[in-house]
Amino acid sequence: MRFPAPLRPGDRIGVTAPSSGVGPDLQPRLDAAVAYLERRGYEVVVGECMSAEGVTSAPKAARAAELTAMLTDPEIAAVVPPWGGELAIDLLDELDWDALAAAEPTWLVGWSDLSTVMLPITLRLGWASLHSLNLMDTPYDPAPGLAHWLDVASATGPVTQSSPGLYREGWTDYVEEPNVTTMTLDREGPWKVLGGGGVDVSGVLVGGCLEVLSPLAGTPYGDVPAFGREHADEGLLVYLEACEAEAPAVGRMLHGLRLAGWFDDASGILIGRTAAPDADRMTQQEAVADALGMLDLPVVLDLEFGHVQPFLPLVNGASARVVADDRRREITQTIGG
Repeated sequence: MRFPAPLRPGDRIGVTAPSSGVGPDLQPRLDAAVAYLERRGYEVVVGECMSAEGVTSAPKAARAAELTAMLTDPEIAAVVPPWGGELAIDLLDELDWDALAAAEPTWLVGWSDLSTVMLPITLRLGWASLHSLNLMDTPYDPAPGLAHWLDVASATGPVTQSSPGLYREGWTDYVEEPNVTTMTLDREGPWKVLGGGGVDVSGVLVGGCLEVLSPLAGTPYGDVPAFGREHADEGLLVYLEACEAEAPAVGRMLHGLRLAGWFDDASGILIGRTAAPDADRMTQQEAVADALGMLDLPVVLDLEFGHVQPFLPLVNGASARVVADDRRREITQTIGG
């Protein structure tokens, strides 16, 4: 793996929207997020592909060109989108992969629809990428036990995070509260081990949002089986989270990834907490059990990297150890190499 250089105050961070852009009503939140990065000591450059007039921020050729330019600019240390969206998949055959392969790695930060780009960058280029809060959520203080993505991207060794065991339902209305920095976590939610018992498992992290990654299985952009073979001596920790799909659809997608070989060289599977709906005769947990329960692998449920706040940053390509038992619920990632 090639890890980007650790972030340092004074570095430049690029902002572009490879998927959805930001409308005028949410410009105050965008401004607050940029100001937060500047207060942390970073220079921020906002690109041209930011419009919210369509489903995407700009035509795909323009979005791909701007993202490629930022990722290959030696003066830009990290690139973060305002948020995800729906159609980042249309960038994959538009990006200049040769230019990216020739460049030094840059932190690409994001989640949800940005998983569509981040996973191929890790699989095809061997770059570590950072599955974490997008720009609009960046001003939030991290929950107890969790790290801010800026601190993870600044690390040069082990980073240990522990589950706060708390979460919240819903999201802040950024139109009403553009400067919000804190969240109230008012529901209890510990990690669970499918089938019970404890887990102590290590491997190389790889994953993201289930709904946008499952269409990549079997394509040149989602060759997790090949990545697994490269790291078979350590094994993979495949992490996945469902955004909004009903339980049977989640089960169907997980079955598809299993049949495509995504778990062949896995040492364990991590599933993010979800607010996606159950069905009349199947819960989200039952969907996971139906698709993955027959594998001889530990499966840990309800980690904090899903579409339910708070958020636990994970680095695609990092070696990690996950412990979930009666005393500890923590993950340690080794950044750099």
